[in-house]
Amino acid sequence: MSSADLTSLHASDLHERLLFAIPKKGRLNEQVMTLLKGADIQFYRKNRMDIALSTNHPIALVFLPAADIPQFVADGNVDIGVTGQDMVAEAGVENGVDELLRLGFGKCRLCVQVPVSSSFKSAKDLVGMRIATSFTGLVERHFKELDQQVAKEKDLKSVENPTIVKFLSGSVEASCTLGLADAIVDLVESGETMHAAKLHDIETLLTTEAVLICNRNKHIMNPLIERVKRRIEGVIVAQKFVLCTYNVSRAKLVDAVKITPGKKAPTISSLETEGWVAVSVMIQKNQAADVMDELEDIGAQDILITQITNARMN
Repeated sequence: MSSADLTSLHASDLHERLLFAIPKKGRLNEQVMTLLKGADIQFYRKNRMDIALSTNHPIALVFLPAADIPQFVADGNVDIGVTGQDMVAEAGVENGVDELLRLGFGKCRLCVQVPVSSSFKSAKDLVGMRIATSFTGLVERHFKELDQQVAKEKDLKSVENPTIVKFLSGSVEASCTLGLADAIVDLVESGETMHAAKLHDIETLLTTEAVLICNRNKHIMNPLIERVKRRIEGVIVAQKFVLCTYNVSRAKLVDAVKITPGKKAPTISSLETEGWVAVSVMIQKNQAADVMDELEDIGAQDILITQITNARMN
């Protein structure tokens, strides 16, 4: 969808609404939908249309390919969006957007990968070779610098054979086996695909995860941007923490607080039973079972874990 489509489609409905770009499909879309639900940003999307109006906030959701979102945000066609840090770098728009929040999912590395049978040890060894990637902008900039470094070291104005960067949109890992390239640059999450293709990584160009970004010029102008950020931030916090409540004797309270110090401090209330208190505190979700064991070991009773659906923390 072009910017012209965006300004003409439902123009009256979009007036004075915050335009929020959402990845159109894939795992990013699924995870962003979970965030929106937790942040209580309700909307109705008719027949898979690319624009959906929120029913409880002055927000319009614009569904775009994740790779296009950085440019749309930087150009001001939309106000905020969710995409990957790698896609922001590929678009070369770091100066036009602000990174508001790291979302904690979509984590991976953009790596230079070569056949395990090759003798290449670093990206610099690939100067003059053929590189296959879908991240042509980022990779061309990186290898242009390496070409210049090698030329300078050899006291030349430029290398005799510049590095060739080829665009491939899919199955990049097969390009070395098929003889299309000497190396690839691609995202690595678990490494299973890389190892299956008999490749190994020799250099990481960047680490990346999903982020909430906004147009740099609009951040200060629209207070709704900060509200959306805080709501999404609350959902992310809630996904990491649970509420732990338990009863413990005052004699063991110091030990209990060491086990559950909380973000700032636990909430402590006196019980009707003399010498006992009730403690309420947030703990890391992935540590809940261990914390319960430790509390039980010091004599804590009635230990409960409660899920948190949203939170606001400073």
